[in-house]
Order: sequence, then structure tokens, then C-alpha cells
Amino acid sequence: MKRKPNSLWRNVAAVFILGVLLNGSAIADSRDERLDLYFIDTEGGAATLIVAAAGESILIDSGYPDNHGRDLDRIVQVCREVAGLTQIDHAVVSHWHLDHFGNHAALKAKFGIGTFWDRGIPDELQEDPEFHNRIAAYRAASQNQSRPLKAGDQHQLTGGRLPLKVRVLTSGRDVVPNVGDPNPHAALHEPQPEDPTDNAASLSLLFSYGDFRFLTCGDLTWNVEGQLVMPNNPVGTVDLFMVTHHGLPVSNNPAMVLAIDPTVAVMCNGPTKGGAESTMNTLRKVRSLKDWYQLHRNVQLDASLQAPPEFIANPGGTNGCLGRWIKASVAADGKTYTVQIGAEGPVRTYSTRSHTSQTAK
Repeated sequence: MKRKPNSLWRNVAAVFILGVLLNGSAIADSRDERLDLYFIDTEGGAATLIVAAAGESILIDSGYPDNHGRDLDRIVQVCREVAGLTQIDHAVVSHWHLDHFGNHAALKAKFGIGTFWDRGIPDELQEDPEFHNRIAAYRAASQNQSRPLKAGDQHQLTGGRLPLKVRVLTSGRDVVPNVGDPNPHAALHEPQPEDPTDNAASLSLLFSYGDFRFLTCGDLTWNVEGQLVMPNNPVGTVDLFMVTHHGLPVSNNPAMVLAIDPTVAVMCNGPTKGGAESTMNTLRKVRSLKDWYQLHRNVQLDASLQAPPEFIANPGGTNGCLGRWIKASVAADGKTYTVQIGAEGPVRTYSTRSHTSQTAK
């Protein structure tokens, strides 16, 4: 397979030269210089594809490795047939649970990955007795050359009218300094029992494209969410929020969700995993929220408690699921963005906002 030259993110401490993308799909993508984000259905796992203006790509997480290659095939289909890519330039692991890094090795073999990024590989994972075997495939695929992302790191991709900026807010339970405007929702934080799992060590990434801001926190859990935004809010407000941890109630601390005040939220839940009623109730309290989208209807929860049917990509259970994805697309000037379900879904347009606290931008 012919691979396009790989380019690296630019770190504030060390500038990596970005390769020139010459393949046809990259040229096609650069015509309108939009930023595209695809939330791929892995039925309770996670896989988020970001394609920058010049065609450079980032895949955050890669779903489950089993189910007869279901998630792997869905990711490759979106990458190749929908986004027009010939490889994944940057593959990120938010944390070391199988529903998030399960297909990185297979993607390297089947489609191609340029650079691997993660929070650092732990020696062991107490909640996963098979971790040593599972991480071996990742180590082999990355040739033990994955790059660590630390809280406070800043990177950017260039090549379009605007750079795509990325800031790491949390990594390995470390958080950025708590500076910024006071969080008026801090009193909503009610401490929970300490979470010893790797969920609490998730990467949280804040993307900025002009005025547009997107936040994804992997499976970050309640207490670290609170630590991030209390008593001050270094994140500020965002336009698009990927609801944390599939919408599970051990995450989505209202002190954080209300503080970031998204206009649009996307929940990457499965038919029986995530999409908790308490998380839905928190979303309803977000002052600026216009719409939230779900990859799946929670088949165990009353429909009246969920997003309206037209905002749910996959309404049934696993059997017969079409695996529809959700796409957000940001205009070249970063002033507006659209969201749609699948290739044929209606396109809804939203305006970016003037954001509070630009500390983390």
C-alpha cells in the first residue's frame, strides 16, 4: 500500500515539520478547507475520526476488537469510503480499556497508521488480567514508538486557512493548572468514591479551529472532572462536546458539563451501554444546549427521557444495526458548523459562539 508522508503534531516545546499531503483525497478535502469530525458507531466503545482542512487525520480510540471485526470494518469504511483517506496519520488512545484501543494494531495492518499517541503505557492494569497480552499487539504495531501526551501539552496541525489546535487537559490523572474564571457551578460537585480504574486516567483533548471548540474526555470519571474545573474553569465554554464515558453516570459531573456549556453534544453510547437517565437530565440543564445526538437509543430507557428520535442514529438493538455514524463539519472560517446523521440525514447548522475564558485555547 502506498502511504502518504506522515506528519507530526507541533509541540510547543519542539516543532515537528508537517509533511506535505499530496494524495488526491487530501487535495479534494482541502478545496473547502472544512474540519470534519466523524463519531463512528462501535456500540458502546469509541472511535472518533477528525480530518483537518488539508486532509491530515486523527483517530481517537478504535472500538472493540471482537464481534467478527464489526468495529474495525466500520472504522475502515468511514476512513476510506466516506472521508477518502488512504491511511490514518495519527492514532490516539484515550485510555487502556479494550473498547478504546482494541483495533489499533489491526488498523495498522489493514489500513495504515502513521504515528501512535497515548498517555504512556502502564506496566500493568489491575482491572484487566489480560492486559499484558493485549498490549503486546499495540507495542508491536507502534514498534514501541508511541508518543506520550501530557497534561498541558499543546499541538497543532496546519495546512488550511486556520490551524487545528489541540490542548491536552488531563492525562494519567494529571490535570492542567486550575486557572481561569470562577466556575459558578462548582457547588454541584458531590465527591464520589475514588476511581482506581484507568478511566480516571483518560486523556482529555480540547480542539480549536478558529472560534470553534470541541472537547472529548474519553472515559474520564467524576472526581477528576471536578478537579479539572474547580474552583476555576480552565476549559471555558465549548461548541461541541462528546458526552463523556458513553453517557454513564460515573462520569458527566454536572459541575463540569454545565461549566463548559456546549451548544451541541454527541453521545457515543450503545443500545445497552451508557445513555444513563441522570446524564440526560444533566444535559437538559445546560443553558446553551440546542441539541444532543445519540449514536444509539438506549433500549432500556423510556424514549421520552432520551434525545428526540430524529437525533438518534441507530434506534434499535445490536441485531440488524446499520452502524450509522454522526458527522460534524466546521466551515473554513470556523464560524459555523453542521451536524448530520449518516450520509443521507438532514443537515443542521449551528453558529460558533464567543467563548468565555480562553485560558485553554
